[in-house]
Amino acid sequence: MRTDFSGAGVALVTPFNTDGTVDYTALEQLINYQIENGTDYLVILGTTAETATLSPLERKQVIDFIKEKNRKRLPLVLGIGGYNTAEVIETVAQTDLEGISAILSVVPYYSKPTQEGIYLHFMAIAQASPVPIMLYNVPGRTGTNMTAETTLRLAHASNKFIGIKEASGVMIQMSKIIKDKPADFQVISGDDALAVPAIAIGGAGVISVVCNALPRQLSTMVHAAQKGDYALASSLHLKLIDFTQNMFLENNPGGVKAALHALGLIKNELRLPLCPVSQELYNEIARETNLLIKE
Repeated sequence: MRTDFSGAGVALVTPFNTDGTVDYTALEQLINYQIENGTDYLVILGTTAETATLSPLERKQVIDFIKEKNRKRLPLVLGIGGYNTAEVIETVAQTDLEGISAILSVVPYYSKPTQEGIYLHFMAIAQASPVPIMLYNVPGRTGTNMTAETTLRLAHASNKFIGIKEASGVMIQMSKIIKDKPADFQVISGDDALAVPAIAIGGAGVISVVCNALPRQLSTMVHAAQKGDYALASSLHLKLIDFTQNMFLENNPGGVKAALHALGLIKNELRLPLCPVSQELYNEIARETNLLIKE
């Protein structure tokens, strides 16, 4: 089972039909699109997948479908997290993790635990999980930042923790983790716009939203940075920066679903409380997408 998640991972969206059901035809097309254009691994049922709006049965069906259509061509990272530690552990136990390389588990949200609470939460999951764990710090969504000290404490406490998707947006925090982490613990940018800077200071890559729509461009940028070709990586970073910003102006995954719709890959459908981006933003995203896809 793979534990190396360097390179370009994609936080895969969940396509929907106009009646609100999961669009499995589009999902299969999206999986193949990623594989054919250089993406290194798939992250499924994360925030960008609108997982909070999927029923338990739908989540199982999506997991099973992606496993079947992926056919072990790319490693799979599965999002399993929450603010109820016991429930997260129960979900891990009840989920068929065959073919899953690791789970991605977010810092508990809403309840705003202390750093000690965060540490104990993840240690309890580590004891229960049969597969490696990638930590996920995204304080803009959870309301709580997992400090560098807590991340390092976890990384040194158990080899079950193989890395972190660090989406605080704070380069000093990311730098501290990279400086003092175990050698095999990977620090992965959770922000598309910080992928190249993160790799430059020793990060392993990115888990990307942009990659849904522009996998070839995003993976080329990441792979160039990994090889030390910062002339190419920086050039691509700057070409993508306006597009990247537009992905998150109104909501995620509204921005990237607009781009995928402009490419004819999915319908522009989201589940409430999220809704499609405004027409003005859609037009700008479609314009940028059509320009970038040709480069």
